[in-house]
Amino acid sequence: MKSSTGELGNRGELMAMEKKQQHQCYGAAPKPTFRFAKHWAVLMISIFPILNTGLAVDYGDALKKSLLYFESQRSGRLPYNQRVTWRHHSGLTDGLEQGVDLVGGYYDAGDHVKFGLPMAFTVTMLSWTVIEFQHQIAVAGELEHALEAIKWGTDYFIKAHTSPNVLWAEVGDGDTDHYCWQRPEDMTTSRQAYRIDENNPGSDLAGETAAAMAAASIVFKKTNPHYSHLLLHHAQQLFEFGDKYRGKYDENMGVVKSYYASVSGYKDELLWGALWLYKATDNEKYLEYVINNAHCFGGTGWAMEEFSWDVKYAGLQIMAAKLLVEEKHREHGDTLEQYRSKAEHYLCSCLNKNNGTNVNRTPGGLLHIRQWNNMQYVSTAAFLLTVYSDFLLNSNQKLKCHGGSVDHEEILGFAKSQVDYILGSNPMNMSYLVGYGPKYPARVHHRGASIVSYRENKGFIGCTQGYDNWYGREEPNPNVLVGALVGGPDCQDNFTDQRSNYMQTEACTYNTAPLVGVFAKLLQMEGQKSHDNHNQPLVASY
Repeated sequence: MKSSTGELGNRGELMAMEKKQQHQCYGAAPKPTFRFAKHWAVLMISIFPILNTGLAVDYGDALKKSLLYFESQRSGRLPYNQRVTWRHHSGLTDGLEQGVDLVGGYYDAGDHVKFGLPMAFTVTMLSWTVIEFQHQIAVAGELEHALEAIKWGTDYFIKAHTSPNVLWAEVGDGDTDHYCWQRPEDMTTSRQAYRIDENNPGSDLAGETAAAMAAASIVFKKTNPHYSHLLLHHAQQLFEFGDKYRGKYDENMGVVKSYYASVSGYKDELLWGALWLYKATDNEKYLEYVINNAHCFGGTGWAMEEFSWDVKYAGLQIMAAKLLVEEKHREHGDTLEQYRSKAEHYLCSCLNKNNGTNVNRTPGGLLHIRQWNNMQYVSTAAFLLTVYSDFLLNSNQKLKCHGGSVDHEEILGFAKSQVDYILGSNPMNMSYLVGYGPKYPARVHHRGASIVSYRENKGFIGCTQGYDNWYGREEPNPNVLVGALVGGPDCQDNFTDQRSNYMQTEACTYNTAPLVGVFAKLLQMEGQKSHDNHNQPLVASY
Protein backbone atom coordinates (compact mmCIF):
# COMPACT_ATOMS: atom_id res chain seq x y z
CA MET A 1 0.00 0.00 0.00
CA LYS A 2 1.71 3.07 -1.20
CA SER A 3 0.98 6.52 -0.16
CA SER A 4 0.91 10.11 -0.35
CA THR A 5 2.14 13.54 -1.09
CA GLY A 6 0.49 14.51 -4.33
CA GLU A 7 -0.41 10.94 -5.05
CA LEU A 8 -0.94 8.64 -2.12
CA GLY A 9 -1.76 9.74 1.56
CA ASN A 10 0.18 8.93 4.74
CA ARG A 11 -0.93 5.79 6.45
CA GLY A 12 -2.01 7.43 9.72
CA GLU A 13 -4.30 9.85 7.89
CA LEU A 14 -5.36 7.00 5.66
CA MET A 15 -6.46 4.87 8.59
CA ALA A 16 -8.55 7.73 9.96
CA MET A 17 -10.08 8.23 6.53
CA GLU A 18 -10.67 4.50 6.17
CA LYS A 19 -12.36 4.34 9.56
CA LYS A 20 -14.82 6.92 8.35
CA GLN A 21 -15.32 5.09 5.05
CA GLN A 22 -15.73 1.72 6.74
CA HIS A 23 -18.42 3.22 8.94
CA GLN A 24 -20.18 4.23 5.73
CA CYS A 25 -19.53 0.84 4.12
CA TYR A 26 -20.21 -1.50 6.98
CA GLY A 27 -21.25 1.00 9.62
CA ALA A 28 -23.51 0.57 12.58
CA ALA A 29 -26.09 -2.18 12.26
CA PRO A 30 -29.04 -0.96 10.17
CA LYS A 31 -32.52 -0.82 11.63
CA PRO A 32 -34.32 -4.17 11.65
CA THR A 33 -36.78 -3.02 8.97
CA PHE A 34 -33.91 -2.77 6.50
CA ARG A 35 -31.97 -5.84 7.53
CA PHE A 36 -34.27 -8.33 5.85
CA ALA A 37 -34.13 -6.47 2.54
CA LYS A 38 -30.37 -6.00 2.91
CA HIS A 39 -29.81 -9.71 3.52
CA TRP A 40 -31.83 -10.58 0.42
CA ALA A 41 -29.72 -8.12 -1.59
CA VAL A 42 -26.52 -9.69 -0.23
CA LEU A 43 -27.86 -13.15 -1.01
CA MET A 44 -28.70 -12.17 -4.58
CA ILE A 45 -25.28 -10.61 -5.12
CA SER A 46 -23.43 -13.40 -3.35
CA ILE A 47 -24.82 -15.97 -5.79
CA PHE A 48 -23.77 -13.74 -8.68
CA PRO A 49 -20.44 -15.54 -9.19
CA ILE A 50 -22.37 -18.81 -9.56
CA LEU A 51 -24.51 -17.26 -12.28
CA ASN A 52 -21.51 -15.62 -13.93
CA THR A 53 -19.96 -18.78 -15.36
CA GLY A 54 -20.02 -18.05 -19.07
CA LEU A 55 -16.23 -18.26 -19.21
CA ALA A 56 -14.13 -21.00 -17.67
CA VAL A 57 -11.34 -19.81 -15.39
CA ASP A 58 -7.93 -20.39 -16.97
CA TYR A 59 -5.49 -20.56 -14.06
CA GLY A 60 -2.63 -21.48 -16.39
CA ASP A 61 -3.08 -18.25 -18.34
CA ALA A 62 -3.33 -16.26 -15.10
CA LEU A 63 -0.11 -17.89 -13.84
CA LYS A 64 1.81 -17.09 -17.02
CA LYS A 65 0.60 -13.49 -17.02
CA SER A 66 1.33 -12.94 -13.33
CA LEU A 67 5.01 -13.67 -13.94
CA LEU A 68 5.13 -11.41 -17.00
CA TYR A 69 4.20 -8.49 -14.76
CA PHE A 70 7.53 -8.58 -12.93
CA GLU A 71 9.33 -7.99 -16.24
CA SER A 72 7.28 -4.80 -16.70
CA GLN A 73 8.54 -3.56 -13.31
CA ARG A 74 12.23 -4.17 -13.92
CA SER A 75 14.69 -1.35 -13.40
CA GLY A 76 18.17 -1.42 -14.87
CA ARG A 77 19.62 -2.96 -18.04
CA LEU A 78 17.06 -5.39 -19.43
CA PRO A 79 18.26 -8.86 -20.51
CA TYR A 80 18.23 -10.30 -24.03
CA ASN A 81 15.28 -12.55 -23.15
CA GLN A 82 13.05 -9.72 -21.90
CA ARG A 83 9.50 -10.66 -22.93
CA VAL A 84 7.77 -7.36 -22.16
CA THR A 85 9.01 -5.49 -25.21
CA TRP A 86 7.44 -2.09 -24.53
CA ARG A 87 9.97 -1.62 -21.71
CA HIS A 88 13.63 -0.63 -22.20
CA HIS A 89 16.71 0.08 -20.05
CA SER A 90 16.25 2.61 -17.23
CA GLY A 91 17.93 3.82 -14.05
CA LEU A 92 21.38 3.02 -15.42
CA THR A 93 23.13 5.57 -13.20
CA ASP A 94 21.40 4.58 -9.95
CA GLY A 95 23.86 4.89 -7.06
CA LEU A 96 26.45 6.76 -9.14
CA GLU A 97 26.29 9.90 -6.99
CA GLN A 98 26.97 7.81 -3.89
CA GLY A 99 29.74 5.79 -5.53
CA VAL A 100 27.84 2.51 -5.42
CA ASP A 101 26.24 0.35 -8.13
CA LEU A 102 22.50 0.28 -7.44
CA VAL A 103 21.38 -0.53 -10.98
CA GLY A 104 18.58 -3.09 -11.12
CA GLY A 105 15.77 -4.17 -8.82
CA TYR A 106 12.10 -3.36 -9.19
CA TYR A 107 9.86 -0.32 -9.34
CA ASP A 108 7.19 -1.20 -6.81
CA ALA A 109 4.14 0.25 -8.55
CA GLY A 110 3.24 2.94 -11.10
CA ASP A 111 6.15 5.24 -10.29
CA HIS A 112 9.94 4.92 -10.39
CA VAL A 113 11.21 4.98 -6.82
CA LYS A 114 12.92 1.78 -5.71
CA PHE A 115 11.54 1.25 -2.20
CA GLY A 116 13.45 -1.44 -0.29
CA LEU A 117 10.78 -2.69 2.11
CA PRO A 118 8.02 -3.58 -0.37
CA MET A 119 10.62 -4.89 -2.84
CA ALA A 120 12.02 -7.25 -0.20
CA PHE A 121 8.54 -8.43 0.79
CA THR A 122 7.75 -9.09 -2.89
CA VAL A 123 10.86 -11.30 -3.18
CA THR A 124 10.07 -13.09 0.08
CA MET A 125 6.59 -13.91 -1.19
CA LEU A 126 7.82 -15.01 -4.63
CA SER A 127 10.33 -17.28 -2.90
CA TRP A 128 7.77 -18.69 -0.45
CA THR A 129 5.36 -19.36 -3.29
CA VAL A 130 8.05 -21.35 -5.14
CA ILE A 131 9.01 -23.25 -1.96
CA GLU A 132 5.39 -24.30 -1.39
CA PHE A 133 4.28 -24.86 -4.99
CA GLN A 134 7.46 -25.53 -6.98
CA HIS A 135 6.15 -28.77 -8.46
CA GLN A 136 2.90 -27.21 -9.65
CA ILE A 137 4.69 -24.17 -11.13
CA ALA A 138 7.18 -26.48 -12.90
CA VAL A 139 4.42 -28.67 -14.35
CA ALA A 140 2.81 -25.52 -15.72
CA GLY A 141 6.11 -24.64 -17.43
CA GLU A 142 6.66 -21.42 -15.50
CA LEU A 143 9.36 -22.33 -12.95
CA GLU A 144 12.19 -20.73 -14.94
CA HIS A 145 10.27 -17.43 -15.10
CA ALA A 146 9.52 -17.59 -11.38
CA LEU A 147 13.22 -18.10 -10.59
CA GLU A 148 14.14 -15.19 -12.88
CA ALA A 149 11.65 -12.94 -11.06
CA ILE A 150 13.21 -13.82 -7.70
CA LYS A 151 16.80 -13.45 -8.92
CA TRP A 152 16.13 -10.01 -10.42
CA GLY A 153 15.35 -8.88 -6.88
CA THR A 154 18.08 -10.76 -5.01
CA ASP A 155 20.81 -9.66 -7.45
CA TYR A 156 19.86 -6.10 -6.53
CA PHE A 157 19.88 -6.82 -2.78
CA ILE A 158 23.41 -8.23 -3.05
CA LYS A 159 24.51 -4.95 -4.65
CA ALA A 160 22.59 -2.88 -2.07
CA HIS A 161 24.21 -4.68 0.88
CA THR A 162 27.64 -3.08 0.46
CA SER A 163 29.05 -3.99 3.89
CA PRO A 164 27.79 -5.98 6.90
CA ASN A 165 26.10 -2.99 8.53
CA VAL A 166 25.10 -0.98 5.44
CA LEU A 167 22.02 -1.57 3.30
CA TRP A 168 20.93 0.87 0.60
CA ALA A 169 17.24 1.28 1.27
CA GLU A 170 15.84 3.50 -1.47
CA VAL A 171 16.72 5.07 -4.80
CA GLY A 172 14.81 8.22 -5.76
CA ASP A 173 12.28 10.00 -3.61
CA GLY A 174 8.52 9.97 -3.80
CA ASP A 175 7.93 13.71 -3.72
CA THR A 176 9.97 14.65 -6.80
CA ASP A 177 9.03 11.40 -8.55
CA HIS A 178 5.31 12.07 -8.16
CA TYR A 179 5.74 15.56 -9.57
CA CYS A 180 6.55 14.02 -12.96
CA TRP A 181 4.67 11.69 -15.30
CA GLN A 182 7.38 10.09 -17.44
CA ARG A 183 8.42 6.75 -18.84
CA PRO A 184 11.19 5.18 -16.75
CA GLU A 185 13.43 5.37 -19.83
CA ASP A 186 13.14 9.19 -19.76
CA MET A 187 13.55 9.78 -16.01
CA THR A 188 14.74 13.27 -15.05
CA THR A 189 13.82 13.01 -11.36
CA SER A 190 16.25 12.71 -8.47
CA ARG A 191 17.96 9.34 -8.16
CA GLN A 192 19.52 10.09 -4.81
CA ALA A 193 20.05 6.92 -2.79
CA TYR A 194 19.39 6.47 0.94
CA ARG A 195 20.82 3.88 3.29
CA ILE A 196 20.51 2.38 6.74
CA ASP A 197 23.62 1.78 8.83
CA GLU A 198 24.82 1.66 12.45
CA ASN A 199 23.98 5.34 13.00
CA ASN A 200 20.70 5.19 11.09
CA PRO A 201 19.30 1.74 11.84
CA GLY A 202 16.36 0.09 10.14
CA SER A 203 15.67 -3.29 11.72
CA ASP A 204 12.41 -3.71 9.80
CA LEU A 205 14.10 -3.27 6.42
CA ALA A 206 17.15 -5.36 7.42
CA GLY A 207 14.87 -8.10 8.80
CA GLU A 208 12.68 -8.25 5.69
CA THR A 209 15.65 -8.22 3.33
CA ALA A 210 17.23 -11.01 5.40
CA ALA A 211 13.96 -12.95 5.09
CA ALA A 212 13.91 -12.43 1.31
CA MET A 213 17.49 -13.62 0.85
CA ALA A 214 17.10 -16.57 3.23
CA ALA A 215 13.89 -17.70 1.49
CA ALA A 216 15.54 -17.28 -1.93
CA SER A 217 18.55 -19.29 -0.73
CA ILE A 218 16.18 -22.24 -0.17
CA VAL A 219 14.78 -21.80 -3.69
CA PHE A 220 18.24 -21.90 -5.33
CA LYS A 221 19.80 -24.51 -3.04
CA LYS A 222 19.71 -27.36 -5.58
CA THR A 223 19.88 -25.55 -8.90
CA ASN A 224 22.48 -22.90 -8.01
CA PRO A 225 24.22 -23.87 -4.73
CA HIS A 226 26.93 -21.20 -4.97
CA TYR A 227 24.36 -18.44 -5.38
CA SER A 228 22.26 -19.94 -2.60
CA HIS A 229 25.25 -19.85 -0.25
CA LEU A 230 25.95 -16.22 -1.17
CA LEU A 231 22.36 -15.24 -0.43
CA LEU A 232 22.49 -17.01 2.92
CA HIS A 233 25.69 -15.21 3.85
CA HIS A 234 24.05 -11.84 3.16
CA ALA A 235 20.87 -12.87 4.98
CA GLN A 236 22.77 -13.81 8.14
CA GLN A 237 24.76 -10.55 8.14
CA LEU A 238 21.64 -8.47 7.58
CA PHE A 239 19.77 -10.19 10.39
CA GLU A 240 22.66 -9.64 12.81
CA PHE A 241 22.84 -5.99 11.75
CA GLY A 242 19.09 -5.47 12.20
CA ASP A 243 19.07 -7.19 15.59
CA LYS A 244 22.16 -5.46 16.98
CA TYR A 245 21.29 -1.92 15.86
CA ARG A 246 17.58 -1.69 16.49
CA GLY A 247 15.34 1.03 15.13
CA LYS A 248 12.54 1.76 12.66
CA TYR A 249 13.86 2.61 9.22
CA ASP A 250 11.28 5.34 8.58
CA GLU A 251 12.41 7.22 11.71
CA ASN A 252 15.97 7.31 10.44
CA MET A 253 15.10 7.87 6.79
CA GLY A 254 12.33 10.46 6.76
CA VAL A 255 12.03 10.47 2.96
CA VAL A 256 10.08 7.20 3.10
CA LYS A 257 7.61 8.20 5.82
CA SER A 258 4.80 9.38 3.54
CA TYR A 259 5.04 6.31 1.33
CA TYR A 260 6.06 3.13 3.14
CA ALA A 261 6.01 3.97 6.83
CA SER A 262 6.65 0.99 9.10
CA VAL A 263 3.47 1.23 11.16
CA SER A 264 3.91 -2.23 12.71
CA GLY A 265 7.48 -1.47 13.82
CA TYR A 266 10.42 -3.82 13.38
CA LYS A 267 9.75 -6.66 15.82
CA ASP A 268 7.63 -8.65 13.37
CA GLU A 269 10.39 -8.41 10.72
CA LEU A 270 13.06 -9.60 13.17
CA LEU A 271 10.98 -12.66 14.10
CA TRP A 272 10.13 -13.22 10.43
CA GLY A 273 13.78 -12.94 9.35
CA ALA A 274 14.89 -15.32 12.11
CA LEU A 275 12.29 -17.92 11.16
CA TRP A 276 13.27 -17.81 7.50
CA LEU A 277 16.93 -18.20 8.52
CA TYR A 278 15.97 -21.23 10.60
CA LYS A 279 14.19 -22.71 7.57
CA ALA A 280 17.27 -22.03 5.42
CA THR A 281 19.98 -23.20 7.86
CA ASP A 282 18.31 -25.56 10.36
CA ASN A 283 20.42 -23.72 12.94
CA GLU A 284 18.70 -23.90 16.33
CA LYS A 285 19.85 -20.42 17.36
CA TYR A 286 17.37 -18.86 14.93
CA LEU A 287 14.49 -20.99 16.20
CA GLU A 288 15.43 -20.11 19.78
CA TYR A 289 15.26 -16.43 18.78
CA VAL A 290 11.70 -16.94 17.50
CA ILE A 291 10.75 -18.84 20.68
CA ASN A 292 12.51 -16.61 23.22
CA ASN A 293 11.18 -13.37 21.70
CA ALA A 294 7.71 -14.72 20.95
CA HIS A 295 6.02 -12.80 23.75
CA CYS A 296 8.03 -9.57 23.96
CA PHE A 297 8.05 -9.10 20.17
CA GLY A 298 4.34 -9.76 19.80
CA GLY A 299 4.61 -13.01 17.86
CA THR A 300 2.27 -14.79 20.24
CA GLY A 301 0.45 -11.63 21.27
CA TRP A 302 -0.83 -9.98 18.12
CA ALA A 303 -3.99 -11.45 16.62
CA MET A 304 -4.14 -10.04 13.11
CA GLU A 305 -6.69 -9.70 10.31
CA GLU A 306 -4.16 -8.67 7.63
CA PHE A 307 -0.85 -9.79 6.20
CA SER A 308 1.13 -7.27 4.16
CA TRP A 309 4.45 -5.65 3.25
CA ASP A 310 4.26 -3.89 6.64
CA VAL A 311 2.61 -6.43 8.97
CA LYS A 312 4.25 -9.87 8.95
CA TYR A 313 2.71 -11.46 12.05
CA ALA A 314 0.10 -13.66 10.31
CA GLY A 315 2.69 -15.15 7.91
CA LEU A 316 5.14 -15.67 10.76
CA GLN A 317 2.47 -17.35 12.90
CA ILE A 318 1.45 -19.73 10.12
CA MET A 319 5.07 -20.71 9.47
CA ALA A 320 5.60 -21.31 13.20
CA ALA A 321 2.37 -23.33 13.48
CA LYS A 322 3.56 -25.70 10.76
CA LEU A 323 6.60 -26.61 12.90
CA LEU A 324 4.35 -28.32 15.45
CA VAL A 325 4.01 -31.52 13.44
CA GLU A 326 7.75 -32.20 13.55
CA GLU A 327 8.93 -34.32 16.47
CA LYS A 328 12.12 -32.29 16.96
CA HIS A 329 10.07 -29.21 17.89
CA ARG A 330 8.18 -30.86 20.76
CA GLU A 331 10.26 -29.09 23.39
CA HIS A 332 8.93 -25.75 22.10
CA GLY A 333 5.38 -27.07 21.85
CA ASP A 334 3.79 -24.58 24.27
CA THR A 335 5.12 -21.51 22.47
CA LEU A 336 4.44 -22.93 19.02
CA GLU A 337 0.85 -23.66 20.12
CA GLN A 338 0.50 -19.98 21.02
CA TYR A 339 1.77 -19.06 17.57
CA ARG A 340 -0.73 -21.51 16.09
CA SER A 341 -3.59 -19.98 18.07
CA LYS A 342 -2.86 -16.56 16.57
CA ALA A 343 -2.41 -18.06 13.09
CA GLU A 344 -5.82 -19.67 13.37
CA HIS A 345 -7.36 -16.38 14.51
CA TYR A 346 -6.21 -14.85 11.20
CA LEU A 347 -7.49 -17.76 9.12
CA CYS A 348 -10.83 -17.94 10.94
CA SER A 349 -11.30 -14.17 10.58
CA CYS A 350 -10.90 -14.53 6.80
CA LEU A 351 -13.41 -17.39 6.81
CA ASN A 352 -15.91 -15.34 8.86
CA LYS A 353 -15.82 -17.93 11.65
CA ASN A 354 -14.37 -15.90 14.53
CA ASN A 355 -16.37 -14.67 17.46
CA GLY A 356 -16.88 -11.00 16.57
CA THR A 357 -13.58 -10.15 14.82
CA ASN A 358 -13.89 -11.13 11.19
CA VAL A 359 -12.65 -9.50 8.02
CA ASN A 360 -15.39 -7.49 6.31
CA ARG A 361 -16.62 -8.65 2.91
CA THR A 362 -18.15 -6.82 0.00
CA PRO A 363 -21.68 -7.86 -1.07
CA GLY A 364 -20.03 -9.91 -3.84
CA GLY A 365 -17.95 -11.82 -1.28
CA LEU A 366 -14.51 -10.19 -1.56
CA LEU A 367 -12.47 -9.71 1.59
CA HIS A 368 -12.25 -5.99 2.31
CA ILE A 369 -9.62 -4.63 4.70
CA ARG A 370 -9.34 -1.01 3.55
CA GLN A 371 -10.16 1.16 0.59
CA TRP A 372 -6.59 1.80 -0.55
CA ASN A 373 -5.18 -1.02 -2.69
CA ASN A 374 -7.37 -3.61 -0.98
CA MET A 375 -6.34 -6.42 -3.36
CA GLN A 376 -2.94 -6.72 -1.66
CA TYR A 377 -4.72 -8.14 1.41
CA VAL A 378 -6.88 -10.45 -0.71
CA SER A 379 -3.90 -11.98 -2.51
CA THR A 380 -1.92 -12.55 0.71
CA ALA A 381 -5.01 -14.08 2.35
CA ALA A 382 -5.56 -16.41 -0.61
CA PHE A 383 -1.93 -17.51 -0.34
CA LEU A 384 -1.93 -18.16 3.42
CA LEU A 385 -5.27 -19.98 3.26
CA THR A 386 -3.97 -22.19 0.43
CA VAL A 387 -0.73 -22.96 2.27
CA TYR A 388 -2.58 -23.84 5.48
CA SER A 389 -5.10 -25.95 3.59
CA ASP A 390 -2.22 -28.07 2.25
CA PHE A 391 -0.72 -28.27 5.74
CA LEU A 392 -4.00 -29.54 7.24
CA LEU A 393 -4.43 -32.08 4.44
CA ASN A 394 -0.89 -33.42 4.86
CA SER A 395 -1.13 -33.58 8.66
CA ASN A 396 -4.72 -34.90 8.71
CA GLN A 397 -6.00 -32.04 10.86
CA LYS A 398 -8.78 -29.46 10.85
CA LEU A 399 -8.81 -25.75 11.57
CA LYS A 400 -10.57 -24.94 14.85
CA CYS A 401 -12.64 -21.73 14.80
CA HIS A 402 -15.28 -20.30 17.15
CA GLY A 403 -17.80 -21.10 14.43
CA GLY A 404 -16.77 -24.76 14.36
CA SER A 405 -13.98 -26.80 12.78
CA VAL A 406 -13.13 -26.34 9.12
CA ASP A 407 -11.55 -28.93 6.84
CA HIS A 408 -8.87 -28.28 4.24
CA GLU A 409 -11.35 -28.42 1.35
CA GLU A 410 -13.50 -25.61 2.71
CA ILE A 411 -10.43 -23.43 3.31
CA LEU A 412 -9.13 -24.01 -0.20
CA GLY A 413 -12.63 -23.46 -1.58
CA PHE A 414 -12.76 -20.04 0.02
CA ALA A 415 -9.28 -19.14 -1.27
CA LYS A 416 -10.47 -20.19 -4.73
CA SER A 417 -13.53 -17.93 -4.42
CA GLN A 418 -11.25 -14.96 -3.79
CA VAL A 419 -9.06 -15.82 -6.78
CA ASP A 420 -12.10 -16.34 -9.00
CA TYR A 421 -13.44 -12.96 -7.93
CA ILE A 422 -10.10 -11.41 -8.95
CA LEU A 423 -10.33 -13.16 -12.33
CA GLY A 424 -13.82 -11.93 -13.17
CA SER A 425 -16.46 -13.75 -11.13
CA ASN A 426 -17.74 -10.55 -9.56
CA PRO A 427 -20.60 -8.05 -9.92
CA MET A 428 -18.54 -5.88 -12.32
CA ASN A 429 -17.69 -8.83 -14.62
CA MET A 430 -14.19 -7.36 -14.41
CA SER A 431 -10.89 -9.21 -14.16
CA TYR A 432 -8.66 -7.24 -11.80
CA LEU A 433 -5.62 -9.08 -13.15
CA VAL A 434 -4.67 -6.86 -16.09
CA GLY A 435 -4.56 -8.61 -19.45
CA TYR A 436 -6.57 -11.60 -18.27
CA GLY A 437 -10.04 -12.30 -19.67
CA PRO A 438 -12.21 -10.18 -21.97
CA LYS A 439 -12.60 -7.22 -19.59
CA TYR A 440 -9.91 -5.76 -17.33
CA PRO A 441 -8.72 -2.28 -16.25
CA ALA A 442 -7.55 -0.41 -19.34
CA ARG A 443 -6.36 2.78 -17.64
CA VAL A 444 -3.98 1.48 -15.00
CA HIS A 445 -2.27 4.22 -12.97
CA HIS A 446 1.22 3.48 -14.31
CA ARG A 447 3.58 5.90 -16.00
CA GLY A 448 5.29 3.49 -18.39
CA ALA A 449 2.11 1.74 -19.47
CA SER A 450 0.17 4.97 -20.02
CA ILE A 451 2.69 6.62 -22.39
CA VAL A 452 3.68 5.48 -25.87
CA SER A 453 6.41 2.82 -25.70
CA TYR A 454 10.06 3.90 -25.87
CA ARG A 455 10.57 1.25 -28.54
CA GLU A 456 7.90 2.92 -30.71
CA ASN A 457 8.86 6.51 -30.00
CA LYS A 458 12.35 7.25 -28.71
CA GLY A 459 11.65 10.98 -28.58
CA PHE A 460 12.19 12.39 -25.08
CA ILE A 461 9.04 12.98 -23.03
CA GLY A 462 9.67 15.56 -20.31
CA CYS A 463 8.62 15.68 -16.67
CA THR A 464 5.30 17.49 -17.09
CA GLN A 465 4.78 16.55 -20.74
CA GLY A 466 3.42 13.22 -19.59
CA TYR A 467 0.79 14.95 -17.48
CA ASP A 468 -0.06 17.33 -20.34
CA ASN A 469 -0.36 14.73 -23.09
CA TRP A 470 -0.93 11.31 -21.54
CA TYR A 471 -2.17 11.28 -17.95
CA GLY A 472 -5.63 12.76 -18.61
CA ARG A 473 -6.38 10.88 -21.83
CA GLU A 474 -9.69 9.00 -21.96
CA GLU A 475 -8.22 6.34 -24.25
CA PRO A 476 -6.90 3.06 -22.78
CA ASN A 477 -3.20 2.85 -21.97
CA PRO A 478 -1.13 2.19 -25.11
CA ASN A 479 0.74 -0.61 -23.27
CA VAL A 480 -1.06 -3.39 -21.39
CA LEU A 481 0.48 -4.01 -17.96
CA VAL A 482 -0.09 -7.76 -18.21
CA GLY A 483 -0.31 -9.62 -14.90
CA ALA A 484 -0.67 -6.56 -12.70
CA LEU A 485 -3.19 -6.89 -9.88
CA VAL A 486 -4.75 -3.45 -9.40
CA GLY A 487 -6.06 -2.03 -6.12
CA GLY A 488 -9.53 -3.30 -6.95
CA PRO A 489 -13.13 -2.41 -6.12
CA ASP A 490 -14.50 -0.55 -3.12
CA CYS A 491 -16.49 -2.06 -0.27
CA GLN A 492 -19.62 -2.19 -2.45
CA ASP A 493 -17.89 -3.95 -5.39
CA ASN A 494 -17.75 -0.72 -7.42
CA PHE A 495 -14.73 0.04 -9.60
CA THR A 496 -13.94 3.13 -11.67
CA ASP A 497 -11.40 2.55 -14.43
CA GLN A 498 -9.65 5.92 -14.46
CA ARG A 499 -5.92 6.66 -14.38
CA SER A 500 -6.49 9.33 -11.72
CA ASN A 501 -8.28 6.83 -9.47
CA TYR A 502 -4.98 5.50 -8.08
CA MET A 503 -6.60 3.95 -4.99
CA GLN A 504 -8.25 1.42 -7.30
CA THR A 505 -6.23 1.40 -10.54
CA GLU A 506 -2.62 1.34 -9.32
CA ALA A 507 -0.97 -2.06 -9.13
CA CYS A 508 1.98 -3.16 -6.97
CA THR A 509 4.49 -6.01 -7.17
CA TYR A 510 3.43 -7.32 -3.75
CA ASN A 511 -0.18 -7.63 -4.94
CA THR A 512 0.69 -10.15 -7.65
CA ALA A 513 3.55 -12.06 -5.96
CA PRO A 514 1.42 -14.19 -3.56
CA LEU A 515 -0.88 -15.32 -6.38
CA VAL A 516 1.79 -17.06 -8.47
CA GLY A 517 1.72 -20.28 -6.45
CA VAL A 518 -2.03 -20.14 -5.81
CA PHE A 519 -2.70 -20.03 -9.56
CA ALA A 520 -0.41 -23.05 -10.00
CA LYS A 521 -2.15 -24.96 -7.19
CA LEU A 522 -5.63 -24.24 -8.59
CA LEU A 523 -4.43 -25.25 -12.08
CA GLN A 524 -3.28 -28.59 -10.65
CA MET A 525 -6.65 -29.03 -8.94
CA GLU A 526 -8.53 -28.36 -12.18
CA GLY A 527 -6.34 -30.86 -13.99
CA GLN A 528 -6.96 -33.48 -11.30
CA LYS A 529 -10.70 -32.87 -11.41
CA SER A 530 -10.71 -33.19 -15.20
CA HIS A 531 -8.69 -36.41 -14.95
CA ASP A 532 -11.04 -37.84 -12.32
CA ASN A 533 -14.12 -36.96 -14.37
CA HIS A 534 -12.57 -38.52 -17.46
CA ASN A 535 -12.00 -41.78 -15.56
CA GLN A 536 -15.54 -41.98 -14.14
CA PRO A 537 -17.33 -45.18 -15.23
CA LEU A 538 -20.22 -44.63 -17.63
CA VAL A 539 -23.56 -44.94 -15.87
CA ALA A 540 -26.85 -45.38 -17.71
CA SER A 541 -29.25 -42.51 -17.14
CA TYR A 542 -33.00 -42.92 -17.03
